[in-house]
Amino acid sequence: MKLFTKSLALAFAASVVSLSAVAQNWPDKTVTVVVPWPPGGPSDIAARPWAKHMTESLGKSFVIDNRAGGGGNIGTAAVTRAAADGNTLLITSSAPIVINPSVYKGMTFDPLKDLTPISNLLRVPLVLVANPSVPAKNLKELMAYIQSKKGSFSFGSSGNGTPQHLTGELFNSVQKLDMVHVPYKGSAPAISDLLGGHIPIMFDSTIAIMPHIKSGKVKPIAITSAKRSPLLPDVPTFAELGIPQLESYAWYGLFAPAKTPKAVVDKINAETIKFMKSPEFAKVRAETGSEMLADTPENFTKFVHAESAKWSKVAKDSGATVD
Repeated sequence: MKLFTKSLALAFAASVVSLSAVAQNWPDKTVTVVVPWPPGGPSDIAARPWAKHMTESLGKSFVIDNRAGGGGNIGTAAVTRAAADGNTLLITSSAPIVINPSVYKGMTFDPLKDLTPISNLLRVPLVLVANPSVPAKNLKELMAYIQSKKGSFSFGSSGNGTPQHLTGELFNSVQKLDMVHVPYKGSAPAISDLLGGHIPIMFDSTIAIMPHIKSGKVKPIAITSAKRSPLLPDVPTFAELGIPQLESYAWYGLFAPAKTPKAVVDKINAETIKFMKSPEFAKVRAETGSEMLADTPENFTKFVHAESAKWSKVAKDSGATVD
């Protein structure tokens, strides 16, 4: 029995040393960072400076691979099939992780089982904005105006299954507004139609909509963050206005394939936190309105699961679907 116990202890010690060596040697080659969206989008705002930091800090190239399509599902699925060695990573918005499983039929992967969360990078609130022609100066007036339209009022979004879409649906159901959803293929065309008066309102992230608020081309009504944004100090939160259910964010996180060694995940997380505390990233946070999110993989995992449960319920209650 003693010999057996000693053998187990030796085997455990050997595995610990082996895992430590794996983490110490990582990365030993170029790391591919899949961004499942077109170049230049919000995910790139987080991914590209992060990849630059990791390349400079760790001495191996971190190469961004923009692999768009399927609402983020194509690139995300590719990462779930990659070797779990830390050499293929994912930086994505929340949609393919916590929303798509509830609105797409026939998903080929389960993000909660097939990916390992490493760190949240950016978390930005959404702003409800209106075309200046909408005769409402605040949320109370806007809701009264929507209700007066008796089902003929629409709201736009950057696409089916996005946080922007489902936040609109949540607003619709919580306040019993009977709005019609008009989806677009991205924020840019939705904003273009908002500016042109083809849609009256939409929710969008501070990253995408701030230039148009600053120019006065759209008017902000309310923001979905828990506290007022320093970018928009005069814009009230939905919680202030009595609708705390509308706390919502567009967030962008870092993931690895499931079963990536914990020692490697922890090393990536530690290096990521160094990046997030850098002056370069402080500038990105200030420009996007994101709070500081440096945290452990375990806490990010809890956050991802909570977000999945939240948006699953919203999708179910609203009947939102893509296929």
